[in-house]
Amino acid sequence: MLTPYAAHFDAPAGYLDFARFGPPSRDAVDATARAVEASARATHATVDELMRAEEAARDAAARLAGADAAHTVLLPNASTGLFHAAFGLPHGTVLAPRGDFPSNQYPWRRAAELGRAAPRWLEPAPGSGVTPDLVRESLTDEVVALSVSAVDFRTGFKVDLAALREVIGPDRLLVVDAIQAFGVAEMPWQAADVVIAGGQKWLRAGWSTGFATLSDRALEVLQPVLTGWTGVQDVGVFDGIEHPPAPDARRWSITNLSPVTAASFAAALELVERYGVAAIESAVAARIAELAETVEKFGGRVLSPADPARRAGILSFAVPGHDPAAVARALHRHGVTPTVRADSLRLSPHASTPAAAVQRVAAALASVQASDERAGT
Repeated sequence: MLTPYAAHFDAPAGYLDFARFGPPSRDAVDATARAVEASARATHATVDELMRAEEAARDAAARLAGADAAHTVLLPNASTGLFHAAFGLPHGTVLAPRGDFPSNQYPWRRAAELGRAAPRWLEPAPGSGVTPDLVRESLTDEVVALSVSAVDFRTGFKVDLAALREVIGPDRLLVVDAIQAFGVAEMPWQAADVVIAGGQKWLRAGWSTGFATLSDRALEVLQPVLTGWTGVQDVGVFDGIEHPPAPDARRWSITNLSPVTAASFAAALELVERYGVAAIESAVAARIAELAETVEKFGGRVLSPADPARRAGILSFAVPGHDPAAVARALHRHGVTPTVRADSLRLSPHASTPAAAVQRVAAALASVQASDERAGT
């Protein structure tokens, strides 16, 4: 546990579901409350003052991504960014993994239905993810982009962004859904043309927060199909004529976002900056290693990559002969919150997760094992 960082949070010790939702810090909660309270006593200056939170959040996101403000835009969620990317490609083939989270599938399906770029599905080997070799085998002249998750939502498999960039070359776009990685895994984000993340998971900013960074190549190639009134030049001039899209990443803006959620996002991002992604990643990796050892000790089968360098934040496992829902009930009885799937369970600790969480998992799995022994199985 990263103790100084953990002091900012109130999540229960057994909460191991950060890959689904990260309970916000007191900093983010306080920033939200202050913004709501200010809006309740609005004066002529209130709205303009509250809207400054968007600039603070954008700048913090840009710094963490190794970008700048001109190449960064705030979004209400990751899916909005993926739709911008998908609709922005006028033609060609986009490689994307079939087993990826659906948010990296539906935008490409919808774009294809409109006669724009169409997906070609990659089929990673079981227990693996999108590798340079898999992409290399699938490249054809029609491929204009590769769209991947930085970290697989099922197993925590971490892609090699630098190697994927090398394989596809400089002319194809690399689109990255970073929601399961940003803020918890140090990765070379500058290797991607589009980096998209929501803030409700590892960044612990709450719902309706997110951002995207766009490279110069992305700004050149992606058409601003979904640009709204806040994404154009001279945004404050209401003259009844169409304004050209903003020359930078602001062209992905559709309308004003909530300054309340922006305040929470800014506080969350600044907390990550304060303690550093490297320190957060190290603390999470240590807990993952302990959880993996515990799961295997009590007869579980780890489904995540064995190599710590190829996994981030997520430990998926199954207990042979047991319905995951039944194992989840045992975990719940011991105060542990996992993600429950039809065929597996997922544990995702954060840098604030104490050692007591591992002990609770051990007690829960021991109870499952003891039940087997009583039943004579």
